[in-house]
Amino acid sequence: MKARFLPTVIVFTLFSSFSFAQVKPVIKAGVIKSTWKGDAQQTFGSLIDKTDGYLTERNRTGFYAGAAVDIPVADGISIEPGLIYTQRGYGVRGNLTINALKIDALNARATSQMHYVDMPVLLKVKPAGGFTVFAGPQVSYLVNNNLRADVNVLGFSLLNTNLDITNQFNRLDVGVTGGIGYESESGIGVSAAFERGFNRLDKNQNFRVFNQSVKVGLTYKF
Repeated sequence: MKARFLPTVIVFTLFSSFSFAQVKPVIKAGVIKSTWKGDAQQTFGSLIDKTDGYLTERNRTGFYAGAAVDIPVADGISIEPGLIYTQRGYGVRGNLTINALKIDALNARATSQMHYVDMPVLLKVKPAGGFTVFAGPQVSYLVNNNLRADVNVLGFSLLNTNLDITNQFNRLDVGVTGGIGYESESGIGVSAAFERGFNRLDKNQNFRVFNQSVKVGLTYKF
């Protein structure tokens, strides 16, 4: 009886070993430029008061870094779940009153500095050579959100402080991401992606505002 099942065990073992050998870890890091889409200035209005004068929106430039696992499912097709730390946010600049500090400020900046842990699951397709096209859902968890306030007069910094505003925002964001890339035979690659969240950022659901970002970075597949 044991001899009868021995070939099956050998085949199963070899298949499992082959499949495991094809699964490769990937590390990735790069730069991300993010903003809020929708009622962005109205949402920020709940944190600051905009006085008479100019006001300009500011994207936030941050970085991302993390790891993933490339799992082949067919020739030229793989699934890549990952875990990524990502910085996002949004800001304004102009004549502001920082509500929490009761400060009227000329030439001031206020920036929401958001820190997320992203969990994307990408479907990757290699149409030719090392070129890749990828897309998939992404779940993001907001770890922390600080409102950074900067006040400058004649080039001198009068105020530089951070306020914790995490509890005014939804912790969970569900969205999509997709982009293109290139992977060399040595394992080094480059990628560019677009991301969009579908959950409202405002915890009280008063405004329709969502995360949106573009990122460019390097990858290395072991």
